[in-house]
Amino acid sequence: MQYALKSEIPGRVRLKLAGPVPEDDVAPLMALLEGCSDIEQARVYPRIGELAVEYAAGEGARDRALAFVGGIGRADVEAARGTCVASTTVQTRRLLLDIAWLVGTYLARRWFLPKPLALAYALVAFVPFGLAAARSLSRARLDVPVLDASAIAMSLLQLDANTAGETMFLLNLGETLEDYTEARSESALVDALLNVADTVQRVNGDIEEQVSVAEIQQGDLIAIRTGMPVAVDGVVESGMAMVNQASLTGEPLAIERTVGDDVFAGTSVEEGEILVRCKSEPGQTRLRSIVSLVKNADQYKSQRQARREALAARIVPFNFLLAGIVAVATRSIVRTSAALMVDYSCGLKLTGSIAILSAMSQSAHAGFTVKGSKYFDAVKDADTIVFDKTGTLTEATPRVVKVLGTKGWPQREVLRFAACLEEHFPHPVARAVVKAAAEQGLEHRELHGDVEYLVAHGIASSLEGKRVVIGSEHFVVEDECIEITSAQKTRIARETEGLSPLYLAVDGKFAGVIGVEDPLKKDVAASVQDLRDLGFERIVMLTGDNERTAARIAEAAGVSEFRANQLPEDKYAFVRELKAAGRKVIMVGDGVNDAPALAHADVGIAMGQGTAIAKEVADITLSDGDLPSIVKLVRLSRELSSRLDRSFAAVMGLNTAFLALGIAGAITPQTSSLLHNATTVALSLSASRPYK
Repeated sequence: MQYALKSEIPGRVRLKLAGPVPEDDVAPLMALLEGCSDIEQARVYPRIGELAVEYAAGEGARDRALAFVGGIGRADVEAARGTCVASTTVQTRRLLLDIAWLVGTYLARRWFLPKPLALAYALVAFVPFGLAAARSLSRARLDVPVLDASAIAMSLLQLDANTAGETMFLLNLGETLEDYTEARSESALVDALLNVADTVQRVNGDIEEQVSVAEIQQGDLIAIRTGMPVAVDGVVESGMAMVNQASLTGEPLAIERTVGDDVFAGTSVEEGEILVRCKSEPGQTRLRSIVSLVKNADQYKSQRQARREALAARIVPFNFLLAGIVAVATRSIVRTSAALMVDYSCGLKLTGSIAILSAMSQSAHAGFTVKGSKYFDAVKDADTIVFDKTGTLTEATPRVVKVLGTKGWPQREVLRFAACLEEHFPHPVARAVVKAAAEQGLEHRELHGDVEYLVAHGIASSLEGKRVVIGSEHFVVEDECIEITSAQKTRIARETEGLSPLYLAVDGKFAGVIGVEDPLKKDVAASVQDLRDLGFERIVMLTGDNERTAARIAEAAGVSEFRANQLPEDKYAFVRELKAAGRKVIMVGDGVNDAPALAHADVGIAMGQGTAIAKEVADITLSDGDLPSIVKLVRLSRELSSRLDRSFAAVMGLNTAFLALGIAGAITPQTSSLLHNATTVALSLSASRPYK
């Protein structure tokens, strides 16, 4: 980017660019500048082609910041375009230009156009209002567009171009301000969601590494396995998987994807393993899926808010009835017009949607992503919360602290075989096993054949024609019929006391046990007590671990009710049982085995480090996976409900007062319209305030 130094003070420089900056380039340019560690703040002046940069303190920061600006090229701007949305600065600039245009054209018509031309212009300007009203009437609806068109038409029938023009000006101004306020809230939400990091498994030759989605480029090869998200748009190069596309198509059943098939970002693998060649910029697909989430939030609208908006819409016909009564009683067109100038629908829809967008945006900043406002309602009304154990109440980074081998199976071989199988799966315990093997320098990659992941049980594979299995005691001993002697059982119980054991068997013979320490998260006990203080009547822990381990974790967490040895169908059945008893249930989990229960609960909450399937079916995702976020979520949900109640009362009270004053003749219809639009914008701005 070419520039000349225009002025400078310590810590700040102003640069003259080669020419004006196109409006569409402002947001990506700002995103690039904000990504430079040496630039603390930047501002683009597009029309005059200037750039103000505040650089960080420290030696060389100024020169590095200027070098960064000079190195920005067209390709960089285009690349950044896919990962940013219009900034609030850009939106504000456009708002000011729109207002200036509205005010300027209105005053020019009012002051300089002769009455016949002003009337002709008013008739032309009325056409969009008339068409909107006609569309509503064609659907047999008496709504706000009909109300607005009727009020304008009354002035035009009196050949009063000034009043009609003033009414249309106020309506257009109000709509412009309302659109800006809503767009600003949506932009803040999208920005917050874009800041949530995602990672993928990139394959480069024989090496597989976990990297940020932001590092992925077109043409990269990505490995995706059971429970993992599809973070890119691409083509399957090898393997076969069942892919859940509910987020894109709404279809709950997974479909088979194999070599040559397309897969899309925002979906997830329920079962199988595929290698996918990325065919588009991940930033663009991620932005698309986030914007889609925001735009489609109406699917998940709060029933409480929907009922209020429906009430406001049902009031519109009564505006016409009231206008008729006023016309008969007063024979005053001015007072009759006043009855048509105020509606409740706009205020309720705008204040409600902005309050909800603000809550969703604040949620994203606080570490939880909410799919729609009805889940805030569900959290507010819930009286029971059910937790999975591993990765939810316990740390997402457990560690291996004990390895036991049997005769002929040294500890290192037990750990090597376990890591060979576990390296493919996105589960905290699997990561712990792989990490332990890496710390001991054990080479274990690709020693086996195809891997089969058995949900909530374990993993099976083959090695040199021998069947290798690893998993829970139930899976290895009962399902796989592996014999363990009483002496071995006694030793395992003694040496893995307080640990979560993984059993390994090779070719039908018991090989060893890996003891995984699954420490409780530091804030769990306090958070459980906070939830109890907030009124939750039942707090339950479900786990696939044995009774002894479950009791130890439950006691440490302060959870008085727990169930051990739970399979996915058991967790689902328990949630169904609670709901059948009239409970309002929150389910919190992170694994593939939690997905049925998450989907069936009144609101499912998935931990951010969990599997893609859990996050796909859940209604809320905790990006940082800590329990204090759930406490914040409950409090935020209750505050949102209170804010919606206050907004409803204010909209109904103020607009009723403006309606009464207009009908009484105390204010003109145009004044009531101005007050109506001004208070709607003011209440909307109030609704966008941060929650306590």
